[in-house]
Amino acid sequence: MDTTNSPTAHVGVFPAFQAHDARAEIRFLCDVLGFVETLVVPGEDDSIAHAQLDWPGGGAVMLGTHRPEGEYQREPGTLGAYLVIDDDGLDALVERVQVAGARIVQPLRAPEHGGRDITIASPEGNLWSIGTYPGEPSASTP
Repeated sequence: MDTTNSPTAHVGVFPAFQAHDARAEIRFLCDVLGFVETLVVPGEDDSIAHAQLDWPGGGAVMLGTHRPEGEYQREPGTLGAYLVIDDDGLDALVERVQVAGARIVQPLRAPEHGGRDITIASPEGNLWSIGTYPGEPSASTP
């Protein structure tokens, strides 16, 4: 059974984390932040063995249900990530965050390095900074 929605392989950095309630975390990340559910592999009981959520424009995260006995595990709620979005997308995201009643850790601001950003906590406590600052071009970028 093909459970993948993506026809091409991704190249990039994929932060990976676990959640006590992976299904709720996935819903929040998709419905509020705007991730796209690409792959969800159910586990035993009501758990998630593995999920891939793509960020529009590039990048993705991978997550699953917390397994404290697993060799690859981190305590849920310890991830911090920065997501890049355009101005209109950021305004729409801020509205969704407010409607959802998500916990705002850092209100919308204009940091000294440029752009605008906001930091929120997901239901599991992961910190998501979302902003318009794309970073500086790397030295290898023509």
